[in-house]
Amino acid sequence: MATTTLSRPRTGIFLIALMFVAFISLGLPDGLLGVAWPSIRHEFGLPLDNLGFLIVSAVFGYLISSFSSGWLMNRLGVGKLLAASCIATGSGLIGYTLAPSWPVIVMLGVLAGLGAGAIDAGLNTYAAANHGEKVMQWLHASFGVGITLGPIIMTTGLNLFGAWRLGYVLVGAAQITLGICFVFTASRWEQPKLKHDDEHKLTDYKTPLTDTLREPRVWLSILIFFNYTGIEVILSNWGYTLLTESRGISPQIAGLVAGSYWGTFTVGRILAGFYTKRVGTDTLIRGSMFLALLGAVCVWMNVADAVTVIGIMMVGFAVAPIFPAMVSTTHLRVGAHHAANTIGMQVSAAALGIGVLPSIAGILARNISLEIIPPYLAFFIVSLIVLYTLSVGRKRKIAEA
Repeated sequence: MATTTLSRPRTGIFLIALMFVAFISLGLPDGLLGVAWPSIRHEFGLPLDNLGFLIVSAVFGYLISSFSSGWLMNRLGVGKLLAASCIATGSGLIGYTLAPSWPVIVMLGVLAGLGAGAIDAGLNTYAAANHGEKVMQWLHASFGVGITLGPIIMTTGLNLFGAWRLGYVLVGAAQITLGICFVFTASRWEQPKLKHDDEHKLTDYKTPLTDTLREPRVWLSILIFFNYTGIEVILSNWGYTLLTESRGISPQIAGLVAGSYWGTFTVGRILAGFYTKRVGTDTLIRGSMFLALLGAVCVWMNVADAVTVIGIMMVGFAVAPIFPAMVSTTHLRVGAHHAANTIGMQVSAAALGIGVLPSIAGILARNISLEIIPPYLAFFIVSLIVLYTLSVGRKRKIAEA
């Protein structure tokens, strides 16, 4: 079986390391926000649910750049696109610290999102074209490293200096430095060319998008990804606030717990690469969903601080393998003819889930209580289990057809 349909020019160790560092930096801002939010909203006198405005603005920028990444890569090349994207993201993050008002920060979120979306799409395309599955798995694990370090950086800044801006200055400066590295290596980031392959690839099917959109199974798969990514970031964005403002846990401990969420997430994704073939993809996905539900219930019951912490870490570990496993089995759920179109729509739905579901959680927390967040999370995990079960039924029909 062919391992790739693309030529693989020799890529220096430096470029591979740069890819990993770039994905670490991609995860850092997401890890900063949840810990920084209580300080930001108190400084600007904002209601609890205003976090949703910044999330939505960043997702809006992300969607624009990720949708147009192919066109941009053709125009600029991978290296120049990555350079411009890192500088844009870094400028947006540093801009947060200089913004005189909350609306300015929200507008800068679009700039940060534009950069992040292009970095994500550009590096994924390059890695898929030039490297095997092992490098791709570790690339995504690097994102987990970044999103784990983010809360630790912000918590350290708050504890030592009492300032949320320091974390954003450090991460923004790192992004700009990374952009400069991409500028100097731009000529080495070449797009590979297709070579002949006897296997029938999913991209060989040129199914019209309108035909794909008529398929109920496609919309079911889109809903799964919308639900999943929302579930993934609910505790990331609201866990710290829940622990400090509702559960009375110290900011120092809450910051470490917020970091541990993405730490266990990273470990879960790394380990999944080793045992997926042994247990099977379907078993892995189902087991992950039910373990995540158990973790959400532990947080919901609030019987002891230790149980809450274990529940948060359990959710992070459990949800980690779901996204890559679901992407790899798209063709089984929707059929080979619609897989290429559906994968793109799944990624878009995933970005929307990140923006919408945590924002709704904030609205509910403001109007009801922060304690609504754990049952809210559990509800969407149950809905994810239901949607996946329905998609498996349709998958069997496709296989039998």
